[in-house]
Amino acid sequence: MEAETIKERIKLIEGKRESLLRLLEQPDLGVLRIDVNQALEEMDDLIDEFRRTFPTEN
Repeated sequence: MEAETIKERIKLIEGKRESLLRLLEQPDLGVLRIDVNQALEEMDDLIDEFRRTFPTEN
């Protein structure tokens, strides 16, 4: 996969992360909160790995 494609996909993921944060604020989320937290953790790991791989891009 080309670096530019990865960069574009990371930007999309970062945008979706904000949606998950808003969802997490919902008081009636119930047990789904666990899945949302897990998704956020995995997104953060992916973004961190991207930044380590492409340190000058951020």
